[in-house]
This record gives sequence, C-alpha cells and structure tokens, in this order.
Amino acid sequence: MENINFNINYSETFVSADERAAMQTEVQAAKATLLSREGKGNDFLGWIDLPEEVDSAMLDSIAADVRRLSPIAKLFVVIGIGGSYLGARAVIEALQSEFEPFRNDRKAPYIIYAGHTLSEDYYHQLLNLLDKHDYAVAVISKSGTTTEPAVAFRIIKGHMEKKYGKDAGNRIIAITDARKGALHDIAKQEGYQTYVIPDNVGGRFSVLTPVGLLPIAMSGYNIDRLLQGARDMRRICIENNTLDTNPALLYAAMRNILYRKGRKVEMLVNFVPALKYISEWWKQLYGESEGKEGKGIMPHSLSFTTDLHSMGQYVQEGERTMFETVISVERPAATVAIPADEQNLDGINYLLGKSLTDINHNAELGTIQAHNDGGVPVLRFTLPEINEYYLGQLIYLFEFACGVSGYTLDVNPFDQPGVEAYKKNMFRFLGKPGYGA
Repeated sequence: MENINFNINYSETFVSADERAAMQTEVQAAKATLLSREGKGNDFLGWIDLPEEVDSAMLDSIAADVRRLSPIAKLFVVIGIGGSYLGARAVIEALQSEFEPFRNDRKAPYIIYAGHTLSEDYYHQLLNLLDKHDYAVAVISKSGTTTEPAVAFRIIKGHMEKKYGKDAGNRIIAITDARKGALHDIAKQEGYQTYVIPDNVGGRFSVLTPVGLLPIAMSGYNIDRLLQGARDMRRICIENNTLDTNPALLYAAMRNILYRKGRKVEMLVNFVPALKYISEWWKQLYGESEGKEGKGIMPHSLSFTTDLHSMGQYVQEGERTMFETVISVERPAATVAIPADEQNLDGINYLLGKSLTDINHNAELGTIQAHNDGGVPVLRFTLPEINEYYLGQLIYLFEFACGVSGYTLDVNPFDQPGVEAYKKNMFRFLGKPGYGA
C-alpha cells in the first residue's frame, strides 16, 4: 500500500534548511517526551497505542450490534459533542456520497447527529423526522452531564419510549465511562448495551475507540481498514526519528517554525468537499490541544475552489500572519468528462479530454503557486485516494503530530481547562444550583 505524502516545497522560501535542522532537535525531544509518558497530561496518552491494542472482542461486539440494529433502524442518531462525534462524522462524511440522503439503495442506517447544539428548531425538526422513520441511538459521554448531549438524550429517550415502549432500551447504546458517571448509571439501570471510553483517551483523540468505531461501522464502512491505516502510520511515526522520514515530526516542526515567525493562523485547505468534516475534527484537535497559556496557532479551514470566491482575496493579499496546509487527493472514486459543445459560447472547449480531477488538480496547483507568490507558506499532504485506510493514516498522523507540536510549544496538549469557562457562566445564568444567582 502507498502512504500519505507530505510536501514542504512551497514553504522553502520561508523556512531555511538550517531552521529545519535546528527544529529537528526540538521535535525529537518532544517525541521522546511523548513516548516516555512522562510529559504534561501523560495520563491521557492511551491513544498512542490504540491501533495496536484494539480489543478484538469489542470489534466483534460492534459487528454484532451492526447486524442487530441495521434491519430495524433506517436512522442511527449519534448523540455527542466535540470529540464525541466529530471524529466519526469526519470519516463518515468523507466516505459517503454528497447526496447520501437521496440514495434508494442504501442498506446501512443513515447517520444523523444530536447533542452538538442547543437549537430548539433543530430538535423540533429532528423529532419530526424521527416520527416518520425507525431509528436507534448511540449516546456518547464520559460523564453523562455535559449539557448539550444530556439535553438531547433526555429529549430523544422520551421520544423513543413513546414510540417503542419497552423495546426502546434495545435500540440504545451508551458509550461512556467504565465505572462512574450519570450515563454509566443510567445505562446500568436501564440495561443498555454499553461500550467503554478508555480513561486514558481524551475526547478529541477518541476516534479509534468505540466513540468513532461504532458509528463508522454502523454507517457501513470498514473499521478494520481504518485501524490498519492507523497502525501503519503509527509504525512510521514511532520508528522514524528524522524530518526526512517522519511526516508527523516534519509537520510539527514546520508549524512551530512558522508560528515563531509570526504565522499565527493555519488554514487547513481541501479541494474536495468530502473532507469538510476532517477539517472540523482537525480544528478541535489542534485548537483545544494548543490554544492555552496565551499561545497557539489559530486553526481555520477553507474549502476550495468554492472559498476562493469568498476568502481568496484575503488569503492572496491580506495580512501575512497565516500559512496553509493543503490536503490533496490524487485519485477520485470516479471520473467525469466535459462534453463537447460546437458553439463553445462558454469558451471551455479547451478543456475537452480532461476529467474534472485534471482541472481540479490544476486549480489546486495554480492556487498554491499564487498564494505562495503572495507570501503564504504552503504545506501539502497528498492522499492517494479517499478510503478507510488513508483516513486511518491521516487521523493518526495528525494526532501524533499534535502531541509533538504541543510539547514543542511547551503546553499540555491533553487538557482543555478553558472549555469550562462558558459552562460556569451558562449555569449561573440558568440558575443551576451551586453556581450563584
């Protein structure tokens, strides 16, 4: 199998070989700290070995639940917020058709999401949908008390009990703490099927646990191939110790060099809309891991060529405080040619014989060159194609690079103390006991 390629050719005028050599020492030290399990947040490093230590009994149980629920559920509702749903959604939306809801030949349940918003209109529309279709649920939360998913689960649980009566519990799967928490207690009391979120894996690193694996499998995709891609990338990340041989180290090094040069914003760019939620997952991974102590690169995302007609002007000529990381896809799943038109009123007959991928790749190269000429460093990952294997590689590469980059930045990449600030204010405004008037 091929591997993901990482290319820094369009950043070499901004970062010298000497700067890379100097940074190599720092990222090697950060990698050593990560693997020694002695750095900040070392009680949340279980993700490092997840691809190798996956429990075969857990995978068998997931397969059994897919077989059990698929015939009786047209919809599968994933209730969670942040890392409890973004990883699964990133993989599922990368793999499925852009027009999946309109397919008549779909056999697996269609995945929909709840618990990631407090919009009343959203839940009104969701309940109307659930009135019309059979469904099952995965509720994902370590504590069971996070407001957004707790509210969603209470609403949907009530709907299920009215719709299915005593059978409702057979349609609910809880993914939660092994020993404690409100959701753990509810699941035990109600007899739900349960899966464990490992104590040593934080939410944004949990896509290769049941948090991500169950919804991905329920959607009909091959989690064995996803895990194999992650295993192969893990081996590359752990066994190789130079920037030339380890893409995660090189990515972490380039990010930190550019950050120190005043490049405070990183834009993750795709040229295929299927990768939109990969960007959303990546934004949480890096924003929550590095944005603390007054430090950190601001993660942003753009979808080209669409956003070239809205944000392209700023990227080309705006303040030079940014750099781009492009995710390129070498091969499409299918080809579409442009038909001939004798009148050629639109002037695009020169494109005859080219596929849309040919055109898109040239748009990508033209954009990279233009932004580079405009003073924007560009880093570039190339996936041979979009499938489970390469998504597994990409997920693990980004996770490993995040740990190394965070330690290089000298923050704890595995906590998120700032996330609690809005909750305290919200609880106070809502009058929650113990939070003041």
